[in-house]
Amino acid sequence: MLQQDKIQEVKNRFEIVGNSPLLIRALETAVKVAPTDMTILILGESGVGKENFSKIIHHLSRRKHNPFIAINCGAIPEGTIDSELFGHEKGAFTSAHEARKGYFETVDGGTIFLDEIGELPLETQSRLLRILESGEFIKVGSSKTQKTDVRVIAATNKDLYEQAQKGKFREDLYYRLSAVSIRIPPLRERKEDIPLLFAKFASDVSEKYHGPLLELQYDAMQKLQNFPWPGNIRQLKNIVEQISVLESDRLLTGNAVERYLPELPGSYMVATGNGQSNNSNFQEREILYKFLFEIKKDLGDLKTLIFGLLKNNDLSSNNGQENINLPGNLLPAKFDDNRAVTHYSPPVSYSPQSDGPYHDSEVIENNGGESLSLQMQEKEMIKRALQRHSGKRKLASQELGISERTLYRKIKEYDLEEA
Repeated sequence: MLQQDKIQEVKNRFEIVGNSPLLIRALETAVKVAPTDMTILILGESGVGKENFSKIIHHLSRRKHNPFIAINCGAIPEGTIDSELFGHEKGAFTSAHEARKGYFETVDGGTIFLDEIGELPLETQSRLLRILESGEFIKVGSSKTQKTDVRVIAATNKDLYEQAQKGKFREDLYYRLSAVSIRIPPLRERKEDIPLLFAKFASDVSEKYHGPLLELQYDAMQKLQNFPWPGNIRQLKNIVEQISVLESDRLLTGNAVERYLPELPGSYMVATGNGQSNNSNFQEREILYKFLFEIKKDLGDLKTLIFGLLKNNDLSSNNGQENINLPGNLLPAKFDDNRAVTHYSPPVSYSPQSDGPYHDSEVIENNGGESLSLQMQEKEMIKRALQRHSGKRKLASQELGISERTLYRKIKEYDLEEA
């Protein structure tokens, strides 16, 4: 099969969208190294799709029928990461009531993807280096050496060489990992792919919610292509979802699109040459956006109910006018003698020019006078997501649209360890 046919097959299978030369080069490298057992280091900013590339490499390798596991090193507490990766013996520490196998033992013969590898503690780095060099490891609390046959694919959005010079990353591990590097370009370096990605995400949302498809005018597309996209593909996808839910007009102008592009702080560094980005504020706002989507859907159902009551003449009037206290935080609606709505005030004020729909100090009022802070709503959404997925943080973070690292920090912040 020709190389370009192989690349197209990979793109179709793993839903990789784009024709940027930088993207194609990264895919070609992944396809070439996949059949080998070489350790791979994937470089790229948050949100560019590094995990997708690790799956491509695994499924094109001789290990494709063996286990694959993706681990976010930044989401595991430093005190337990050695136990998670290498296992522990009974009594190795206070809560070690029984022996446990680590990932390197359970995935023997398969592939491990270590995302955010720059977050590994130095002691864990030395253990990982031993596995890469000899395939040997020792469980926590044990003195017995064990063997494993695991291919390691690592990823980072940091400059590991710079980290090594500062003593925060082992230099020998850096050279061992970087034998083959694949750099995934940020979205601002592949602007020609933005129209294709927008169309893909708009189609997905339209199919999911059975709504009309979004379309872009020329000036709207220019706005999207000129935006630096610090959150990369993940951020573009979330903004397409926001526009799909909040905009009534399906043909978007440049001004309409601009309302949904967040203002970047003056000190914000879009990215450095090593692929770093500072988009944590954006990730934290994603939960609040999803909360707004739920409010909008509930309001639509409520309006349908009220208008149905009016049509059936189930609401009595008082001298031709009446104020109706609606549930939640709807303001009173006024009706004339013909029962037509003459005034309606939406409950939610959305400020697309701000860093998010609300500041933490802002609240939503219900008709009982109770003030529910957005922080409480955020906590409740996280709690429910964890419960729906039986405490599995990876699945919960995917549902909420945030990174595992952000979810872990929120769990600690809201004391949801037992949720």
